[in-house]
Amino acid sequence: MSKETEAPRQHATAQMQQHKTHAARLSIVSNSVLVALKLGVGLWTGSVSVLSEALHSATDLLASGIAYFSVRFSDQPPDEEHPYGHGKIESLSGMAEALLIFVAAAFIIYEAIEKLRAPGDHSLMPDAGMAIMAVSVVVNIGMSRYLFRVAYATDSQALLADAEHLRADVLTSLGVFVGLGLVRVTGQTYFDPITALLISVVILHAAFRLTRNSYHLLLDRRLPPEEEARIRALLEADTRVLGYHKLRTRKSGPYRHADVHVQIDDSHTLVEAHAISEELEDHIRATLPSIEVNIHIEPYHAEMRHQQEAHGASPRRGAQPATQPTDMVE
Repeated sequence: MSKETEAPRQHATAQMQQHKTHAARLSIVSNSVLVALKLGVGLWTGSVSVLSEALHSATDLLASGIAYFSVRFSDQPPDEEHPYGHGKIESLSGMAEALLIFVAAAFIIYEAIEKLRAPGDHSLMPDAGMAIMAVSVVVNIGMSRYLFRVAYATDSQALLADAEHLRADVLTSLGVFVGLGLVRVTGQTYFDPITALLISVVILHAAFRLTRNSYHLLLDRRLPPEEEARIRALLEADTRVLGYHKLRTRKSGPYRHADVHVQIDDSHTLVEAHAISEELEDHIRATLPSIEVNIHIEPYHAEMRHQQEAHGASPRRGAQPATQPTDMVE
């Protein structure tokens, strides 16, 4: 990588790290305040629903702490024991936060069923409970939107999981608010647990989606087709590239990795081949953020002869992805 491209890349990485850390820290502060408020109001009013929400917000706080830890350590540079970096910490964080959402949803379902089995006054002072739920909804809507924005801008799985967690909290807070409101208006206490059960289904869906995304990243799933298409387009647009094959891609947290075999004319010197490889790598880095590229240069005609003599076939320009048998030929 040339010095001209390395310096801006390091600066962009540093800015991205600052944005992620600030967002995770702000999430911890907002969740700490909400836990304290909900716990205080729940104990003061005797509202089981508000106390349940306090516990749910406590899981949010724990999730925010996990996100903060992961974004702090995922951007550490590669070391001797972790030559590919620490990006997968964010995927592990996303998995852990998804499990917390499952636990919170299970607790809500349990509490709702218990209230349906033994109905009673859910709050001695529903107005105070509704007020703190309204505050929670407003705060978490703003915080989740901010986290989603930073997560997509920095490609952070940990912040995305934290944002999903807070969006789920918005739904549960709305459920408690509606339930307390209906209890206050009608005197029918079963509205609260029924609303909670409906909302728990939405929460479980969000947890499942988050678990699936983190699971795929932990298994080194290939980059999305549109991102691989950018790499292919760059290779096919360069007239010096006579063919390529074995394009393999994967993602580790916010970082992308790609390697490919590129064939050029046999007459190029080693210095020229190296220069072509560097230029291609720089072009790929320019179109895809946070990507590490490794290009293996091959002499086109010599490789064609090898394929014909050893395998009875030859790699073609724009060969199929590495998952295809024809692309795995040595």
